[in-house]
Amino acid sequence: MLRLGKIGEFVNNLVILFYLHFIGKMPILALTSNTKFTVMDFNSIMKIFLPKDRVFFQLFEEVAEHVQEMGIKLKEMVNEPDVDVRANILAQIENLEHKNDDLTHTIFTELGRNFITPFDREDIHYLATSLDDIADYIYASAKKINFYKVNPNDTGIHKLAELILQGTTETKKAVMGLRNMKNIKEMTEAMIKVNSIENQADDVFDMSIEKLFEQENDFKEVIKKREIYQVLEIATDKIEDVSNVIESIIIKYA
Repeated sequence: MLRLGKIGEFVNNLVILFYLHFIGKMPILALTSNTKFTVMDFNSIMKIFLPKDRVFFQLFEEVAEHVQEMGIKLKEMVNEPDVDVRANILAQIENLEHKNDDLTHTIFTELGRNFITPFDREDIHYLATSLDDIADYIYASAKKINFYKVNPNDTGIHKLAELILQGTTETKKAVMGLRNMKNIKEMTEAMIKVNSIENQADDVFDMSIEKLFEQENDFKEVIKKREIYQVLEIATDKIEDVSNVIESIIIKYA
């Protein structure tokens, strides 16, 4: 007859505890004549293994809120004629970008510390990276407008900034739905809108480049505006990347 040692018996009991916990039949106070567990012992053990959902979801929600706020600030900036005011708005965007960098670092730290996560570790990493990319490209767009001293009173810049704002708003809706996965319809609608926004951004980019080469004679302005258009359009691509990873999470876990 196979006799379990103390470690083997403990592991066996732990497996039983997990099973009983997840089917809702706890507490168990004694499993064998030699090994006894209290509810407090069980809770202490479970804290090691259970995912800290609130940590990850709270961090992702904060990042999504900052990204949307950056979209709002970007739109304000491109509609602001005063150079000094635009510089002040840029500083606000930069501050939000730095906050998101810190939050992204915290997500990666928590990912390394937690044994079990609310969904695949790869999806958590990809979602955090994609959200951070949105923030990076919004900040890069604002910085280039300021650095190149380009007048943002431009149809292409205005339209792309508006699409970025729409995209970040829909992104926030989708991220907020991850916590409980109860409103899949709203999340799916947000992702469909993001796909449409990205397609519109492609069209705006193409038309803006065409118009730029037709109407602008100063080659330096052509180079500056073309680069700004590109960075703005890439921001919408990154928004779609977030939508794609959320779609993957829904397929796996909803």
